[in-house]
Amino acid sequence: MRLTQNVIAGLICLALSIGMLVLTRGLPQSSFVPVGPDFYPRIVLVIMAVLSVLLIVIDLWPQAGKSAEASAAAAPEKRNYRLVGVTYAVFTGYVILLPLVGYRVSTFLFVVALQAVFDPPRGTRGWVLLMVSGLATSFVTYIVFNDYLSVLLPRGHWTGW
Repeated sequence: MRLTQNVIAGLICLALSIGMLVLTRGLPQSSFVPVGPDFYPRIVLVIMAVLSVLLIVIDLWPQAGKSAEASAAAAPEKRNYRLVGVTYAVFTGYVILLPLVGYRVSTFLFVVALQAVFDPPRGTRGWVLLMVSGLATSFVTYIVFNDYLSVLLPRGHWTGW
Protein backbone atom coordinates (compact mmCIF):
# COMPACT_ATOMS: atom_id res chain seq x y z
CA MET A 1 0.00 0.00 0.00
CA ARG A 2 1.44 3.33 -1.04
CA LEU A 3 0.83 6.23 1.31
CA THR A 4 -0.01 9.16 -0.92
CA GLN A 5 -1.43 12.49 0.23
CA ASN A 6 -4.97 11.29 -0.51
CA VAL A 7 -4.54 8.09 1.48
CA ILE A 8 -3.08 9.95 4.46
CA ALA A 9 -5.82 12.62 4.32
CA GLY A 10 -8.47 9.89 4.00
CA LEU A 11 -7.10 7.99 7.00
CA ILE A 12 -6.95 11.16 9.13
CA CYS A 13 -10.51 12.18 8.20
CA LEU A 14 -11.76 8.64 8.79
CA ALA A 15 -10.16 8.54 12.24
CA LEU A 16 -11.58 11.97 13.11
CA SER A 17 -15.08 11.09 11.95
CA ILE A 18 -15.11 7.80 13.87
CA GLY A 19 -13.71 9.48 16.99
CA MET A 20 -16.31 12.24 16.86
CA LEU A 21 -19.09 9.73 16.15
CA VAL A 22 -18.16 8.02 19.42
CA LEU A 23 -18.34 11.39 21.18
CA THR A 24 -21.90 11.99 19.93
CA ARG A 25 -23.06 9.16 22.18
CA GLY A 26 -22.71 11.59 25.09
CA LEU A 27 -25.06 14.22 23.65
CA PRO A 28 -28.32 14.61 25.59
CA GLN A 29 -31.60 13.35 24.16
CA SER A 30 -34.32 15.90 23.47
CA SER A 31 -37.72 15.34 25.00
CA PHE A 32 -39.38 18.04 22.86
CA VAL A 33 -38.63 16.82 19.34
CA PRO A 34 -38.06 13.34 17.94
CA VAL A 35 -34.82 14.41 16.26
CA GLY A 36 -32.33 15.20 18.99
CA PRO A 37 -29.13 17.23 18.93
CA ASP A 38 -27.13 14.13 18.01
CA PHE A 39 -28.96 13.44 14.74
CA TYR A 40 -27.40 15.96 12.34
CA PRO A 41 -23.80 15.67 13.60
CA ARG A 42 -24.08 11.91 13.15
CA ILE A 43 -25.32 12.31 9.58
CA VAL A 44 -22.43 14.63 8.72
CA LEU A 45 -19.88 12.37 10.41
CA VAL A 46 -21.15 9.23 8.68
CA ILE A 47 -20.99 11.02 5.32
CA MET A 48 -17.47 12.18 6.19
CA ALA A 49 -16.44 8.61 7.05
CA VAL A 50 -17.92 7.21 3.82
CA LEU A 51 -16.22 9.89 1.72
CA SER A 52 -12.92 9.25 3.52
CA VAL A 53 -13.10 5.55 2.71
CA LEU A 54 -14.02 6.42 -0.88
CA LEU A 55 -10.99 8.72 -1.15
CA ILE A 56 -8.71 5.95 0.10
CA VAL A 57 -10.22 3.31 -2.20
CA ILE A 58 -10.11 5.52 -5.30
CA ASP A 59 -6.48 6.40 -4.66
CA LEU A 60 -5.44 2.79 -4.10
CA TRP A 61 -7.52 1.29 -6.92
CA PRO A 62 -5.32 0.33 -9.85
CA GLN A 63 -6.10 2.56 -12.80
CA ALA A 64 -6.90 0.69 -16.01
CA GLY A 65 -4.42 1.39 -18.77
CA LYS A 66 -2.10 3.50 -16.61
CA SER A 67 1.01 2.33 -14.91
CA ALA A 68 2.17 3.67 -11.57
CA GLU A 69 5.15 5.28 -13.31
CA ALA A 70 2.90 7.13 -15.78
CA SER A 71 0.75 8.54 -12.98
CA ALA A 72 3.82 9.62 -11.00
CA ALA A 73 5.27 11.36 -14.06
CA ALA A 74 2.10 13.38 -14.69
CA ALA A 75 2.48 17.14 -14.48
CA PRO A 76 1.42 18.63 -11.14
CA GLU A 77 -1.80 20.61 -11.08
CA LYS A 78 -1.50 24.36 -11.12
CA ARG A 79 -2.70 25.89 -7.87
CA ASN A 80 -5.06 28.85 -8.02
CA TYR A 81 -4.28 30.95 -4.96
CA ARG A 82 -6.22 33.90 -6.35
CA LEU A 83 -9.42 31.85 -6.39
CA VAL A 84 -8.81 30.78 -2.78
CA GLY A 85 -8.35 34.41 -1.74
CA VAL A 86 -11.46 35.57 -3.59
CA THR A 87 -13.47 32.73 -2.02
CA TYR A 88 -12.37 33.81 1.45
CA ALA A 89 -13.26 37.41 0.61
CA VAL A 90 -16.76 36.41 -0.55
CA PHE A 91 -17.27 34.32 2.59
CA THR A 92 -16.02 37.18 4.78
CA GLY A 93 -18.52 39.48 3.09
CA TYR A 94 -21.27 36.95 3.83
CA VAL A 95 -20.35 36.85 7.51
CA ILE A 96 -20.28 40.65 7.70
CA LEU A 97 -23.62 41.06 5.87
CA LEU A 98 -25.46 38.35 7.82
CA PRO A 99 -26.35 40.48 10.89
CA LEU A 100 -26.91 43.58 8.78
CA VAL A 101 -29.31 42.35 6.08
CA GLY A 102 -30.38 38.99 7.51
CA TYR A 103 -30.11 35.37 6.46
CA ARG A 104 -32.27 35.47 3.34
CA VAL A 105 -30.64 38.44 1.61
CA SER A 106 -27.06 37.63 2.61
CA THR A 107 -27.42 33.96 1.61
CA PHE A 108 -28.81 34.98 -1.77
CA LEU A 109 -25.91 37.40 -2.32
CA PHE A 110 -23.36 34.82 -1.10
CA VAL A 111 -24.59 32.07 -3.42
CA VAL A 112 -24.76 34.40 -6.43
CA ALA A 113 -21.33 35.91 -5.76
CA LEU A 114 -19.61 32.58 -5.17
CA GLN A 115 -21.13 30.97 -8.25
CA ALA A 116 -20.14 34.00 -10.32
CA VAL A 117 -16.57 33.68 -9.01
CA PHE A 118 -16.32 29.94 -9.75
CA ASP A 119 -18.07 30.00 -13.12
CA PRO A 120 -18.81 33.48 -14.46
CA PRO A 121 -22.15 33.48 -16.30
CA ARG A 122 -22.11 34.09 -20.03
CA GLY A 123 -25.07 35.97 -21.38
CA THR A 124 -28.51 36.75 -20.03
CA ARG A 125 -29.52 33.10 -19.62
CA GLY A 126 -26.48 32.49 -17.41
CA TRP A 127 -27.34 35.44 -15.17
CA VAL A 128 -30.98 34.37 -14.93
CA LEU A 129 -29.95 30.84 -13.92
CA LEU A 130 -27.53 32.30 -11.39
CA MET A 131 -30.25 34.47 -9.83
CA VAL A 132 -32.77 31.61 -9.77
CA SER A 133 -30.19 29.37 -8.13
CA GLY A 134 -29.45 32.00 -5.48
CA LEU A 135 -33.16 32.60 -4.80
CA ALA A 136 -33.93 28.87 -4.61
CA THR A 137 -31.01 28.19 -2.27
CA SER A 138 -31.94 31.04 0.04
CA PHE A 139 -35.65 30.18 0.01
CA VAL A 140 -35.32 26.41 0.47
CA THR A 141 -32.72 26.61 3.23
CA TYR A 142 -34.76 29.26 5.02
CA ILE A 143 -37.92 27.12 4.88
CA VAL A 144 -36.09 23.99 6.01
CA PHE A 145 -34.22 25.59 8.90
CA ASN A 146 -36.80 28.15 10.03
CA ASP A 147 -40.06 26.25 9.55
CA TYR A 148 -39.15 22.56 9.65
CA LEU A 149 -36.22 22.52 12.09
CA SER A 150 -37.28 25.62 14.09
CA VAL A 151 -33.80 27.15 13.94
CA LEU A 152 -33.76 30.88 14.57
CA LEU A 153 -31.95 32.43 11.63
CA PRO A 154 -30.42 35.92 11.83
CA ARG A 155 -32.66 38.85 11.01
CA GLY A 156 -30.99 41.92 9.58
CA HIS A 157 -30.64 45.13 11.54
CA TRP A 158 -31.13 47.08 8.33
CA THR A 159 -33.92 45.01 6.77
CA GLY A 160 -35.75 43.57 9.80
CA TRP A 161 -36.07 40.20 8.07
